[in-house]
Amino acid sequence: MLLNFIALFVGLIVLVVSADKFVVGTVTIAKNMGVSPLLIGLTIVGLGTSAPEILVSAIASSQGNPGLAVGNALGSNIANIGLILGCTALISPLAFSSGLLKRELPILMVISLICFFMAFDGLDKFDGVVMLVMLATFLMWLIRSARKQKNKDLEDDPLEQELIDEMPKDVSAKKAGLFFVLGLAGLLLSSRLLVWAAVNIAVSFGVSDLVIGLTIVALGTSLPELAASISSVLKKEDDLAVGNVIGSNVYNLLAVYSLPGLIAPGPVAESVIYRDFPVMLSFTGVLFILGYGLTKFGHINRWEGGGLLLAYCSYQWVVFHSAIV
Repeated sequence: MLLNFIALFVGLIVLVVSADKFVVGTVTIAKNMGVSPLLIGLTIVGLGTSAPEILVSAIASSQGNPGLAVGNALGSNIANIGLILGCTALISPLAFSSGLLKRELPILMVISLICFFMAFDGLDKFDGVVMLVMLATFLMWLIRSARKQKNKDLEDDPLEQELIDEMPKDVSAKKAGLFFVLGLAGLLLSSRLLVWAAVNIAVSFGVSDLVIGLTIVALGTSLPELAASISSVLKKEDDLAVGNVIGSNVYNLLAVYSLPGLIAPGPVAESVIYRDFPVMLSFTGVLFILGYGLTKFGHINRWEGGGLLLAYCSYQWVVFHSAIV
């Protein structure tokens, strides 16, 4: 048992470090190829920070543990809003004004609802393909939005300047290539180690792999977003902090949640339909309301951040309690 927890801990650390190096390498390569900072931030960074969830879910599904993959996707989205935005707002109240984020929020809400309704009759290959088509459509919309911004068809968006400020600097092409290769290798190895340890722990405690995915694994794979959001808010880059969460949640649903359907089709646990999905939709709805503003657009104060964090901790207690019972 001790070996499993050590493996889980080591896997999470390597996963977080590898994800960071992978993103730095990929972003630098794209920048050297002349890709705009806004496009890099909206697509490459978003997919890069979701790489841990994607690989963990792919490996879990291929090894016959789709519950771990589903739990990872939904648990990460809940953690992104409840834990990450909650902690970030407690550190410093968030005030974001990006018009692009305002347009992304309804898209995230619609995607969340569509994925919820897909779960009622289980996930199959058709559902997986539909989600990948939605992902491709979303990426094309992001590319189109970035090009409009570059052509100045839209007013300057604060998110663009924050992305420019966060672009890696003084990273040579050789070092970027090394970061990319080592980061990808680290992600693959640590994901396999993490899945192996998580499944063993679930078996040892007699709980489902879904519970482990919703709790330990979801928290671990969300650490890159947590670090990125806290770093952004300390630099007064609130739009970037919120943008990381919105983008990550879209990718978690379309690129991560689709994998069980594509690799290991089958029914979805009733607890997912009647407990976990409604909780995720509730958190997404709260973010939507806060994004458009109860009193003013795009503001999350410390009280609201504390409420998000408390709701996240309460949900984790419910999942844990139900697993023990």
